[in-house]
Amino acid sequence: MSGPSFGSRQVRALQRWVMGRARRSRFFPVTIPDRLGQDDELAGTSLPHRVVVFFPDTLESLYQLRPWLPALEALDARARTVVVCQDSRTARAVREASSLDVLTIARYGRTDDLLARSDVRVALYVNHSPRNFDNLRFTSLTHVYLGHGESDKGVSASNQVKAYDFCFVAGRAAADRLLAHVPRYDAEARCVVTGQPQLDSSGLLTLPPRPAGARTTVLYAPTWEGAQPSVAYSSVLSHGARLVASLLADGRFDVVYRPHPLTGVTSGEYGAADAALRAALAAAGGAHRVDTSPDLAAAFAGADVLVCDVSGVALSWLPTGRPFLVARPGGDAVVPQPAPILAPGRMLDADEDAAAAVARVLADADAGAAAALVAHYLSDVTPGRATERFVAAALALVDGADPHGAASPDASGWAAGAGG
Repeated sequence: MSGPSFGSRQVRALQRWVMGRARRSRFFPVTIPDRLGQDDELAGTSLPHRVVVFFPDTLESLYQLRPWLPALEALDARARTVVVCQDSRTARAVREASSLDVLTIARYGRTDDLLARSDVRVALYVNHSPRNFDNLRFTSLTHVYLGHGESDKGVSASNQVKAYDFCFVAGRAAADRLLAHVPRYDAEARCVVTGQPQLDSSGLLTLPPRPAGARTTVLYAPTWEGAQPSVAYSSVLSHGARLVASLLADGRFDVVYRPHPLTGVTSGEYGAADAALRAALAAAGGAHRVDTSPDLAAAFAGADVLVCDVSGVALSWLPTGRPFLVARPGGDAVVPQPAPILAPGRMLDADEDAAAAVARVLADADAGAAAALVAHYLSDVTPGRATERFVAAALALVDGADPHGAASPDASGWAAGAGG
């Protein structure tokens, strides 16, 4: 006597039930999207949105999306915008952090069905996640790469930009970089200069002045070690111990160490170096400390000078007008040129006396040079202006129009001065 037979539909249902139980387990890896989607409840429906923000990654990458949320809310007020995730934990966090609609869609077929029924026109991306290709295949959308912070890192001149119809960039520096380093890429047509909307809501553009007579505070804010040698810009291992020891021994400075949240994620050596820096500052006591707060504006407000790596931190610091040093990357790390922020007088070598270098840049601070760098990298840092330009460019694409003039009426012809 044979037992009950199961059809393919029942088998698939059983498989989904088993995988769902596994993904809801507290043992499911936090770095893999759980794909606990709303697919079944979305069957046969349509989206009322015109813009989709595709963010398929997990919580450890949420720092890339979070600074964009206020600008996306501003866009949502003009054209309904939805964040689409592949991880339910990430979706929950985005719902808690913003007023945006958020969906978790696990299966490509459901996305295909939804888009066929809807009038979504534009897709936005804040990183180069390989999972973006789940959405990039749809030809009904105009695909726009936003990134998650302007910098002179190699990833800012990546061939991956060719996957998108447009790149919204902060300023001339980003466009020049792509023009110089990405072959057969029409940067003049595909780059839209909007400024950096993340700064508008960060508090970084309206920092109070430093109090007169206070001790000089040095903020050391290195990046993480990167996933491959060409983007290994972190100074934690090469500079960190000597740098902090020099500043502490000098006695003129209060030292705040602000590690990147991913430091040590790919390298035990970097993790150990990070732990040693934390221990050194804890032992020093007083005003010396480690800052792991998510509030970058508060960290900047309390600092007179920044020591950082080749990263977006340096460019976020520019509007302060305060002096800074950038640790010279070693090994096989690649810095696309031109990179005017990395002028020789601002570079800190691994064997250099950090206290003497900090004293030098404090004495040589040049407000005019700082303003020129702001204009080149960030275009316009008038509070709110970058958000306005971003929204205008996105709305133009929703309407099927050219985003260049909408974002910046005077941005045409920027490529003629490439390298400036």
